[in-house]
Amino acid sequence: MTTLYLARHGETVWHGEHRYAGSSDVELTAHGLAQADELAEWASRARLSAVVSSTLSRARLTAEPAADAAELELRTDPRLVEIDFGAGEGLGPGELAERMPAEWAAFERHPARQPLPGGEAGVEGIARAQPALRELVDEFGIGPGTVGGSAASRQGDRVLVVMHGTLMRLLLCDWLGIDPDRYRDLFPEVENCGLTPVRFELLEGRMQPRLIGFNLPTAR
Repeated sequence: MTTLYLARHGETVWHGEHRYAGSSDVELTAHGLAQADELAEWASRARLSAVVSSTLSRARLTAEPAADAAELELRTDPRLVEIDFGAGEGLGPGELAERMPAEWAAFERHPARQPLPGGEAGVEGIARAQPALRELVDEFGIGPGTVGGSAASRQGDRVLVVMHGTLMRLLLCDWLGIDPDRYRDLFPEVENCGLTPVRFELLEGRMQPRLIGFNLPTAR
């Protein structure tokens, strides 16, 4: 059994203005860095087997303190980067509606299948990221697992994955068998550095995902 603890990166400088930050490498705010420290405090007692992050700096800088606190080397994977919003990068909803009304309306109707101009469809992001997470499940779901050289608890291996809000919601829809175009309605907000644990259990010969929580505080 393996549990992936998905966490969105800390707050960025575009967060307060609701600007789309996909492939853009946006800096963390001071508050975002403080959120990373809170995540690290949780990681210090979470008995993690690995810490993995997207290669974008906002995810990597959020994950590094957690990896240090867990006494683990940070692993990065480019397949975990955020959805590329193309011409929408750096713009807010109001600006998008004004500058490209038809394209914005199409994106709002089908946000997983109709990308903004020059962007990546959400379903393409799912296809990109799912193998990366499945590889982690396969790696840590085989054998008893170890944490710091000792046998892991009965709860199995735990892996912290620091990633991005839109991609995370799309992946959850895919795992739960939900139309990914509904990701914004069903998961309207992903808290920065909140925890979303997904437990993978061996059922019918295959590791199957089970959503354990969403936006859980690190103080738990």
